[in-house]
Amino acid sequence: MTPQSARRGLSRLWYGYARVVVALRWVLVVGWAAAAVGTFIYLPPMAASTNDLEALGAEDASFEAEQRSLALFEYPLLSRIAIVQRDADGMDPLAQAEAVMRGVAVNQGSHETELIGAIPLTNTARTFPNAPEHDTTVLTFLFADPSTSFFQQTDAAQEFAADQLTDEADAFVGVTGSIPARAAQGRVLNEFVHVVEIATVLAVLTVVALTFRSLAAPALTLLSVGAAVVVTLGVSGAAGELMDISITADLRPLIVALLLGVVTDYCIFYLSGLRTRLREGHDRLEAARLATASFTPIVTVAAVTVAAGTASLIVARSALFRGFGPALALTVLVGLVVTITLVPALMAILGPRAFWPRETVAEPEVLRERPSLLTRAITHRVPAFLIVAACVAGLGAAATQARHLDLGLGFVQSLPEESAVAQGAEAASAGFAPGIISPTEIVIEAAGVGENTEALERLGAELADQPGVAGVVGPGQLPEADRLGVFVSESGNAVRYLVVLDSTPLEATAISTLRSLEESVPSLVGAAGLGEVKTWIGGDTSLASGIIAATTNDLLRISLVALSVNLILLVIFLRALIAPLYLLASTVLALGATLGLSVLMFQGYLGHDDITFYVPFAASVLLLSLGSDYNLFAVGHVWQLARERGLREALRVGAPESTRAITAAGIALAASFGLLALVPLRPFQELGFILGVGILIDVFIVRALLVPSLITLVGPLSGWPSRMLHGKDRRAQPAR
Repeated sequence: MTPQSARRGLSRLWYGYARVVVALRWVLVVGWAAAAVGTFIYLPPMAASTNDLEALGAEDASFEAEQRSLALFEYPLLSRIAIVQRDADGMDPLAQAEAVMRGVAVNQGSHETELIGAIPLTNTARTFPNAPEHDTTVLTFLFADPSTSFFQQTDAAQEFAADQLTDEADAFVGVTGSIPARAAQGRVLNEFVHVVEIATVLAVLTVVALTFRSLAAPALTLLSVGAAVVVTLGVSGAAGELMDISITADLRPLIVALLLGVVTDYCIFYLSGLRTRLREGHDRLEAARLATASFTPIVTVAAVTVAAGTASLIVARSALFRGFGPALALTVLVGLVVTITLVPALMAILGPRAFWPRETVAEPEVLRERPSLLTRAITHRVPAFLIVAACVAGLGAAATQARHLDLGLGFVQSLPEESAVAQGAEAASAGFAPGIISPTEIVIEAAGVGENTEALERLGAELADQPGVAGVVGPGQLPEADRLGVFVSESGNAVRYLVVLDSTPLEATAISTLRSLEESVPSLVGAAGLGEVKTWIGGDTSLASGIIAATTNDLLRISLVALSVNLILLVIFLRALIAPLYLLASTVLALGATLGLSVLMFQGYLGHDDITFYVPFAASVLLLSLGSDYNLFAVGHVWQLARERGLREALRVGAPESTRAITAAGIALAASFGLLALVPLRPFQELGFILGVGILIDVFIVRALLVPSLITLVGPLSGWPSRMLHGKDRRAQPAR
């Protein structure tokens, strides 16, 4: 093939760009090496929030309730840290008494500790009559300086426990609660993040090596990925400081996995193009130019699609998504700049040596082999129709399970079973009830309400009888607490109750129970005879309920923007209106099937109460954008060939070629995301499963079967209003 015929159909703009990149190949390689070193030394790493309830989206009435409670009582009732002591055979009465006195001493400032308060609670029959055990467990709620980080608050509690609970009779189990759970998650993440990164790099390099049967190709990929990761994280960190963007630490490994995956994908496509051009007989530099000119526009539009899709999260009201979206978008765009300059430069330098030790020799143009059975099927209408029907039916059946998706936070439940925080929560649950670690606070405010003791007792009894409530602690139950004014304010104008649910407090069941309780409280207050009052409800379950409600409310807004962005970019790139519609519909169908399978796996097979609230939304935006990304590679290649060969011949030739490259790229990306499950935290296992399975469904079902069959069925009309697909197909219509 001559250079002139090879350039036919390529944009002059992109071929000119390729000439510049190839000419500056050594400058670019040295420049990016210097940039990577400079970025690593001088630019700050990407920031992560430490006290990140706000970063998770916690902006609701729960905080208002806690602030009002503090203003009325000048002493908080809710704590997110607790010391657990438990002896299943019964705790020594003296040890129980010491726990109570220890709490009094902390409140009086008699202990040298950074803690500022404590509320001890024993599971005696008088205090907690509905407990499954009695006199076996003591829970001491601790209060630390809220301006310090989760790690500092947890360390203060652990130091206090280590100093005070030294006797065997103390039956110390551990420090638990939502704050220690968040700190434990951070420590687990720090411990495993580098393991995941190393495993991911090894996995994607193995995929590249097997794809090209080469050792040099993965080395080229490693250089490109390494430069992209170092530069991107540094630039993102600097930009984050300038724009005051921070993200929850939970999602930082996802950003790295995305970067590793997409840069590897783009390397695979560039290398595939280089190998094809070398086999056509072009010299090293011309092959690099042609591959760069062919794939740079596709890579650029694909990366912009992913960046724009993830940036759509900025329309969310949730602080988590508002920070996460720009961080992902910036990551992809900086990675794009590195990829479209460094990879072509390395290809131009290495040429055929990029595939060492395998030789890449020129092959004379010969009659093409007989198409495979699958290729013949997707290019003929009847089998294509059957394939579409089977794909839609199968994916649709899986997607119907997504309607059972429940959301929760489950900080403690996300930890490994051997975690001291998880063991402490389990012990507290056995001694009291699952909700004891994060109880709910109900504040009743009205003039003189604290003096109506009979009505308050009736209200406490009615609250305890509500479905899903394991116990209520309120006025008159803890003498020491009553002396401190914990439950009745000094003015007598406010009363508060501690309500313990019988389900884990940040998961879907508890959230549903709390929402029912919130609806019932006004009628319960009236029935108790308290008259007109103002009610406040706070606590971790209320907080989780607000976060999930805000996230769910963001769903429609994010979905509309993300779908619109992806549709517009497909329309612009393909210069068509019909094809983008069914391409996007196929991606949405695959996404629904992925979410349905995740429900079957986690809520069905594994028996989890829910899925971590941000996982389905973050994964959905990524899968939607990456699906459009692969649409651009697959359909864009067919569109290029169709201008010269006609649509049917373009499918017959282009579909197998693009499918091979997309399959390799998809496996690399699925491995990158799937290995997130190595982190022994439930959100990462969920993310790894959903993203890994979603990519594989997209690659092996949607891109290999559904999309080419749809193109065959719709035919040249796919390109409407353009007529670019009509000319050749009038002489070679697909068989009916």
